[in-house]
Amino acid sequence: MIPIGRVRELVRYPVKSMAGVPVESAELGWHGLAGDRRFAFRRLGESSGFPWLTAGRLPELLLYQPFGLDHRGGEPLPTHVRTPAGVEVALRSEALQRELSGRFGSPVEVMQINHGIFDDAPVSVIAWATVTKLAGDAKLPVDPRRMRANVLIETDDPVPFGEDDWVGGTLFFGDGEAAVSVTARDIRCMMINLDPDTATQNAQMMKSAVRLNNNNAGVYGTVVRAGKIQVGQRVSLIRYLPR
Repeated sequence: MIPIGRVRELVRYPVKSMAGVPVESAELGWHGLAGDRRFAFRRLGESSGFPWLTAGRLPELLLYQPFGLDHRGGEPLPTHVRTPAGVEVALRSEALQRELSGRFGSPVEVMQINHGIFDDAPVSVIAWATVTKLAGDAKLPVDPRRMRANVLIETDDPVPFGEDDWVGGTLFFGDGEAAVSVTARDIRCMMINLDPDTATQNAQMMKSAVRLNNNNAGVYGTVVRAGKIQVGQRVSLIRYLPR
């Protein structure tokens, strides 16, 4: 195993495209971090294979903050959401459904998917060096929330986009308590253009990702060993040689 750094930050996103919730530790299961992206708002009448309402369609979703914990289902799940106006409403309430439907201009409803609602893979990882490089090039404040990664790693060798070399290998956390097989680079979309505090767009962020690394920043992975991960934990990599 090659030591590569330590966990700087862990974040789960209980409701797809809403604000993330930083945590000090989390259980990493076969479907990603416990409680991650277990809820989403579905666009009613949408028959495509991707019916979810995302910040790509409604940027203000980023300003809604899930909170509260319900462990009855075996995972930490939110019970309420704080709206941009500061109003606290139940996640499953008609009031929240009406508000989001009104903002979007079309009816939506909340859905819970026990295995998570992921675009590509259940775990997303990015290096702090990549985040700082992108922000510096775009002349924007360094804010990892734009990248919406589950695991932020502070690498020992602070080379931006070094995650590209992890693809095909496996990341081990701590003494191997948990492990993630790195399956693909993270091809970025307009979500990284959105300010997490205002939902306003700045296209320079994505332009920087395109110019610096062909629009890739961070990696996706699948869980190959379930276990606990925590902030400060050492991270190691095993690279596999082709047969």
